[in-house]
Amino acid sequence: METPPTARALVIMPAWNEAESVGSTVAEVLAVSNHYDVLVVNDGSSDDTAAIATRAGATVLNLPFNLGVGGAMRAGFKYARRLGYHQVIQVDSDGQHDPTNIAEVLAGLDRADISIGARFAERGDYAVKGPRKWAMQFLASVISSLAKTRLTDVTSGFRAANDRAISQYLDHYPAEYLGDTIDSLVVAVRSGCTVTQVPVEMRPRQGGKPSHNPVKAAMYLGRSVFALLFALTRRRSSVVAPREESAEA
Repeated sequence: METPPTARALVIMPAWNEAESVGSTVAEVLAVSNHYDVLVVNDGSSDDTAAIATRAGATVLNLPFNLGVGGAMRAGFKYARRLGYHQVIQVDSDGQHDPTNIAEVLAGLDRADISIGARFAERGDYAVKGPRKWAMQFLASVISSLAKTRLTDVTSGFRAANDRAISQYLDHYPAEYLGDTIDSLVVAVRSGCTVTQVPVEMRPRQGGKPSHNPVKAAMYLGRSVFALLFALTRRRSSVVAPREESAEA
């Protein structure tokens, strides 16, 4: 028997060795609204991430080993579907995503299937330079063309999904590097999901070490182009139900 949908939104936090920040991040999310449930997907951490997240009030899903963000999110989407959530949003466990912006990003689902919290949309002072910036601009240009709407931050992990998008993600959500952002978004758009973006402000990491340095930034350029080209070869999903307005036409 299927679980009936819930009006609550599920906040999914992939976490790998984020003991320094996950507790405060979970607490912040739960403090901004009593309509959110938090699922921390403990991605094979070797520190106290799971215990700290549990004490802060999150439900914790423990993966046996590190699968990466894509694998963690795929597990989170399966959890969401089984428990009947019809809105989910990914929030970084390192505290960079401001929980006060969650409601704004979720509100984007009123007009689209996927809502992106965009860092480069005339709000805040977040900036990148060099190869990483060139890659982001190129990806945004190509995916904006595919989605037929202007998108400035297609690599943002601050993303919300409705029922249609969750169904598509369950059919295809890659675990490869950059797949969780670029590949999943391209296939979702090509499968009929609509996308919008909402301006948000990013914060510094509340703990841990940044994942990027000059060498990785240069590698990012090549990998992002490869990820995009690979995503364009993926099959479209057939599980996305037509929108009501299309069915009535």
